[in-house]
Amino acid sequence: MKVSVVVTLLNEEGSVGDLLESLLNQSMSPDEIVIVDGGSHDNTIPIIKGFIATNRKIKLLEKPGNIASGRNLAIEKSKYDIIAQTDGGCVADPNWLEKITAPFADDSVGMVAGFYNMVVSSPFQEALAPFHGTVKRKFDPRHFMPSGRSVAFRKEVWEYVGGYKETFDRAGEEPLFNYKILTAGVRIKRVPEATVDWQVPDSFKVSIKKFFYYAKGDAEAGIWWHPAQRLHTHNIKILGIFIRYFFGIALLFATPFFPFSFLILIYGFVFYTSWSIWKMREDVHSFRGRLLVPIVQIASDIAVMAGFLSGIYRTKI
Repeated sequence: MKVSVVVTLLNEEGSVGDLLESLLNQSMSPDEIVIVDGGSHDNTIPIIKGFIATNRKIKLLEKPGNIASGRNLAIEKSKYDIIAQTDGGCVADPNWLEKITAPFADDSVGMVAGFYNMVVSSPFQEALAPFHGTVKRKFDPRHFMPSGRSVAFRKEVWEYVGGYKETFDRAGEEPLFNYKILTAGVRIKRVPEATVDWQVPDSFKVSIKKFFYYAKGDAEAGIWWHPAQRLHTHNIKILGIFIRYFFGIALLFATPFFPFSFLILIYGFVFYTSWSIWKMREDVHSFRGRLLVPIVQIASDIAVMAGFLSGIYRTKI
């Protein structure tokens, strides 16, 4: 079985070396590593070229653009029929490639979903992590949808569904790609042991921007009902956020006419912030991290609603 590993990068000078080291030291060696750089202006490219000087398996392509166009180019230029994909900021487990490609021994499998461990080094990152992805305890072997951080598929599957849609701004291409694969009847195998480590952002600003663009991409993708997730789609969950804040604002405006509305609003706020801590109790263990959860919850709510509205507007123009 010949395997091409594809990676898209942008300004990853702090992590690209660890990523390439991890890919070059797999228990099952990749037959090639195709990297597309989206226009880095730091030392990402010189670092990659340093690796290329000693390893001919690595191919570097430079194409300014979004992640969807970068992924499509990397896959298009790949030589082999099995594509294993990961992202910048990740470090692959030594057995990742072997485990994520093993299911392709069965010809009926068209895609394999691996998993990603979210790495944190501070209470702040600990509080952010559950908002950035799926924690291990919530991995559902029946319904978990692949992440670009750890996924593999047959190249013919990518071709069949038309690749990643490139019209998205910064996010949304991935859930739509997975959705098209699922609705096409492609068999997906989940392998939680095929892991990569992904460093959770340590910047609040970076996280808020990610939440904004995730929601914007969800709106642009327009997936309201999902064959695997049913009505538990991102868009339905975002609609729930709007409903909660709508009632909160309605109570605030009703206060001059019905003073008890303010009391209900205060109780509702206390309940909501307490609930955010309670629901994360198994994922955020430090006391400081738990104190930060309500702040992250409210900030992410605002970013998600703003991103969703921006995505809706973009689809209308």
